[in-house]
Amino acid sequence: MAERTPVAVFVSGSGTNMAALLYASRAADCPYEIVLVLSNNPDASGLKLAQAEGVATFCLPHKGIPRTEHDALMEAQVLQSGARVIALAGYMRILSPEFVSRWEGRMLNIHPSLLPKYKGLHTHDRAIEAGDPHGGCTVHLVTAELDDGPVLGQTPVAIIPGDTGDTLAARVLIAEHQLYSRVLAAHVIRLQTAYI
Repeated sequence: MAERTPVAVFVSGSGTNMAALLYASRAADCPYEIVLVLSNNPDASGLKLAQAEGVATFCLPHKGIPRTEHDALMEAQVLQSGARVIALAGYMRILSPEFVSRWEGRMLNIHPSLLPKYKGLHTHDRAIEAGDPHGGCTVHLVTAELDDGPVLGQTPVAIIPGDTGDTLAARVLIAEHQLYSRVLAAHVIRLQTAYI
């Protein structure tokens, strides 16, 4: 098997998608490894989990730091770790266009809707209110436009009568955990072949 591609994961909260990526990376045939988990939130439980699993972590609260400067400080850690790909996993910060353009084609995000529907927040409530038969999740490449990059994969999740935003979110999260690791692995393999 080719050498594993080092990946850095950005989190702001519980880090369940980061955990899904990390545990998927333990499979013998996984083409990537998680080398660093970064956060803008010192209380993010995703950081504690990464530390417990022996993964390097870095945290830099963003308050009082200009966006481009904060991004550059985070990016310096990513470069130092040797990561070649960035996975955003519940990172609740809009990134500067400069940072995004430097990682074009190598930064992925997971979003809890079937893009291009419902960019931004409250995606599950919006899908239910619209009477959609499905909610779901999307993994896409990150561009300067919010939740707008090329779609790499989607999983529809049925909306059940009586669903609330919370009950739908819980099922979509299960789909997210499966979709993200699968799509990241496929994208990493594409990048590996492009480098050869």
